[in-house]
Amino acid sequence: MNISLQKLGKRYRFEWIFRNMNLEFQAGQGYAILGSNGSGKSTLMQVLSGYLSPSKGQIIYEKQGNIIEKGEAYQSLSFAAPYIELIEEFTLQESIDFHYRFKQMLLSKKDLLHLLDYPKSAYNKQVKFFSSGMQQRLKLALAICSDTSLLLLDEPTITLDNQAIEWYGQVLQEYAYSPERLTVIASNVAEDFAGCQHQINILDYKKKTKV
Repeated sequence: MNISLQKLGKRYRFEWIFRNMNLEFQAGQGYAILGSNGSGKSTLMQVLSGYLSPSKGQIIYEKQGNIIEKGEAYQSLSFAAPYIELIEEFTLQESIDFHYRFKQMLLSKKDLLHLLDYPKSAYNKQVKFFSSGMQQRLKLALAICSDTSLLLLDEPTITLDNQAIEWYGQVLQEYAYSPERLTVIASNVAEDFAGCQHQINILDYKKKTKV
C-alpha cells in the first residue's frame, strides 16, 4: 500500500499536534516515526489507521494502482499499540481464533502458537490473567503476522523484557517487511524500528504557536 499525506494537520482545540505534513509512504518500505514523548506520534498513527480524522488536509490510500476509500482501508491494515486492548475474557486460543475470522494470516494457527512460545498452560487461560508483556507479544504477533499491506506499530516494545525484545526483533525481520507491504513504526528506541529505511521526526511538523 502507498499512502500520500497532503497538507495534513491534526489539532485539539487550538493546539496543532502536527501541521502541513506532505509525505509519501511507499509500499515495500519501512518508516520510523520519531519524536519526544507527547509530541504526537500516537496521534499520527491513529490518523494513518483511520481511527482519527485529520483536522486539515487529506490522506490518500492506494493499492496496486487503485485508490482505496478511507472507510475500506482498515481491511488492509493491522495495528498494534499499548492502547489497543485485547478481549480479556477470551482465552489465548479464542483470541487467535477470533482474529483469524477477520484477517488472512501469514502463518497457520499452530505455527503462530509455536511462534509465541507460550507454555501450554496458557492456551486455555483468559488473556486478562496474562502479564502485560505476554499480552503485548500476542498483539504484536497477531499484527505482524497478518497478511496486510499496511502494518502500524506504536511503541512496540514498551512492556517487553529483554528476552521478549529479542523475540520481537526476530519476528519483525522475518515477517514485517515485504515488497507489497508498507510498515510504519512509531518509537524512539532504535531496536523497535530495525529494518526501517526512513526516519520522520514529527517535531518537524509542529507549530509552537497557537493558531
